[in-house]
Amino acid sequence: MKIKYLFALLFGALAIQSCVVLSPKKHKAMLAQIDSLTRRSETLEEELSRLKGDSMRLSRELADLNSNYKTLNNNYTASSSKVNQLSSDLQKREARLKEVEEILRKRDEATNALKNKLQKALLGFQQSGLSVDIRNGKVYVSLTDKLLFPSGSIVIDEKGKQALTQLAAVLNKEADINISVEGHTDNKRIKNLGQIKDNWDLSVLRATSVSRFLTEEQHIDPARITATGKGEFQPIDPGNTPEALAKNRRIEIVLSPKLDELYNLINNK
Repeated sequence: MKIKYLFALLFGALAIQSCVVLSPKKHKAMLAQIDSLTRRSETLEEELSRLKGDSMRLSRELADLNSNYKTLNNNYTASSSKVNQLSSDLQKREARLKEVEEILRKRDEATNALKNKLQKALLGFQQSGLSVDIRNGKVYVSLTDKLLFPSGSIVIDEKGKQALTQLAAVLNKEADINISVEGHTDNKRIKNLGQIKDNWDLSVLRATSVSRFLTEEQHIDPARITATGKGEFQPIDPGNTPEALAKNRRIEIVLSPKLDELYNLINNK
């Protein structure tokens, strides 16, 4: 309505200033024109108000979009940083895996080379109950009791000493090999062996006899050797035939390359 009053004042002022006396008909036409302009003005005001409302709504929506954008951008930055960290960790793990694989490859090469050397050195005893094979990355030299000891004895006989001497000649050249001497028996009870109480005693004493021969007679560093008795509890043949029992009565000399490089790699993770 403000504009209507403004138009009325405007035309009133014009009429006064020009000292024009309007006829009723012209006066009525002028008022109609003012009303028309006033309605258009009100329409424009309503449109302006609607546009202002739309502008405010759009401003709020824009603010929300900006807020969402910042949140998404922060999430992307965090996710990107995490992805980069995971990628870096994966690369490190792959590098470590390659190092471990290379060390194990070298171990396998050394193990196979040692097996070949021992087979050549001990070739003359393989028909007498000696075998060389690889299990779980280690070389096993298995000697039946008849090759090393008289029945029920812990004293190594001459043929056994010859085999151990040939074995020691190879091991003295392989300083990076750890040596475990394991005594094994069958499951038959011991009778009349004096202070030897049972198969466990017999397996331990035979293992220490072999270890002493290798260290005292063949001068292998005692720090490299471990002697253990397994008794009857790790048979290689579960049968109860004379042949099966003979297989289980044995000395196994387990040779394993030192894996200090691998252990250091694992411990320094």
